[in-house]
Amino acid sequence: MAGNNPKSPRQKMINLMYIVLTAMLALNVSSDVLNGFSLVEESLRRSIRNAYSQNNALFDELQFHYQKNPEKTEVWYDKGKEVHSLTDSLYTYLQDLKVRIVKEADGKDGDVYNIKHVDDLEASNRVMLAAGRGIKEGKKLRMFIENYKNTIVSMIDDTVKRNVILDNLDTTPSARAKKDNKNWEEDWFENMPVAAATTLLSKLQSDILYAEGEVMHTLVNNIDVGDFRVNQLSAHVIPNSQNIIQGGKYSAQIVLSAQDSTKKPIIVVNGDPLPAENQGIYEVITRATGTFPVKGYIEMPHSDGSVLRREFEEYYTVVEPTATVSATLMNVLYAAYDNPIKISVPGVPTQFVSASSSGNGTLTAKGNGEWNAKPARIGEDFVITVTAQMEGRSQVVANAVFKVRQVPKPSPFIEYKDENGNTRKFEGGNFSKASLLAADGLKAAVDDGLLNIPFQVLRFETVFFDSMGNAMIEVSEGGNFTDRQKDAMRRLTRGKRFYISRVVAKGPDGQERNDISTLEIIIN
Repeated sequence: MAGNNPKSPRQKMINLMYIVLTAMLALNVSSDVLNGFSLVEESLRRSIRNAYSQNNALFDELQFHYQKNPEKTEVWYDKGKEVHSLTDSLYTYLQDLKVRIVKEADGKDGDVYNIKHVDDLEASNRVMLAAGRGIKEGKKLRMFIENYKNTIVSMIDDTVKRNVILDNLDTTPSARAKKDNKNWEEDWFENMPVAAATTLLSKLQSDILYAEGEVMHTLVNNIDVGDFRVNQLSAHVIPNSQNIIQGGKYSAQIVLSAQDSTKKPIIVVNGDPLPAENQGIYEVITRATGTFPVKGYIEMPHSDGSVLRREFEEYYTVVEPTATVSATLMNVLYAAYDNPIKISVPGVPTQFVSASSSGNGTLTAKGNGEWNAKPARIGEDFVITVTAQMEGRSQVVANAVFKVRQVPKPSPFIEYKDENGNTRKFEGGNFSKASLLAADGLKAAVDDGLLNIPFQVLRFETVFFDSMGNAMIEVSEGGNFTDRQKDAMRRLTRGKRFYISRVVAKGPDGQERNDISTLEIIIN
């Protein structure tokens, strides 16, 4: 039976998520970001389900050996029962704390799988720190964990595995907390949002299942399985992770569920024999994104010369490095305009991600995770629902709500070419007379470095002044300069100025805008 890897990616992932969550909380993130904890919680639940099933299978194996030979295995079986019972008790207690925190925030009908007040900062205080009432569940939990930890590590001889468990279940407050004279429970749960508190408790559930698994593996390995007949052998691929970031390493162990240490199996992966010195570890550096197979077989010779062969097949997915950064004050789309949207789900290839919008407009896929959102009506929210294919089923992973506003006011400008032939925009101030006369007319657009939305100029006025200071107004119906306007420009001398005002332009939403600023031109 293959043992747990104390440096497994599952454990690394859980530790990394804990660090990320703590860092996010230190930044005082918004409730919108706290909703993202649900994705982390779901990942922890999958890890917990897998560990729970594996531990139960190990305990069942321990029971099987005990039934076959109770005299030899009684000492290991009794320890297994003790650990199994202690783990179930602590796991149930952690689950009860999650339920209590959620109900403290959401009321008696609160559901840990559908938390409403994810940003509630008081529920965790009241349940875990007593906040002026009841028993301090945080202190009780700390003592429970310390007792559990001490019991567990006493059954493990491997120093590395012992240190991993001690580190995972460490109840020493952080250096920051010590400086503020805080204990472990205050460090973990004081002013902690509900979403974070329940996720931290889920992390502890995962940690104790990991610890139980290490003990179960140790107890099973202490039994001489050669004394028993094995009636079923299966080949397995045990990957560290099936979702790989591009440039990362895919690593998997290929094993039989029962092994004879005196015999070395022959392992063939994707057509190539695996070197014996690899001890069943298959590794490959990922070079591209996509889904890739790990397919082959294991052959084990019998003592009578026959060969047992078991085939295996698994897949892993390589995705591009990704991160989601969102500014909560910028959740705005513009009506009747193709707003570019990037949609991705970490760990899921883009071909398995789909999205749809509410009835207020359209959402069109461009490919490679890029979309165009085109809302129809101002003032009505535009909701994007993101769905991903995960574990063979379609699952809604996010609902993003955007405010819909009118396209911003455009700015007028004169388009011209510089001495190198490059197209430039003149937006007011000193201007070459030659460039002015070479220009066709006036244009308008929203162009702030992020948006580039052209408008159609419908009409504008030019205001010139004669030598007596009298204003001479010329009107253009359209975007081009009229002949009279051009003549007036030719008569201007160096230092003279005129104005372009009363600009009316139509945007992509079909609305006419007459609130456009005046353009002042001073002849060089």
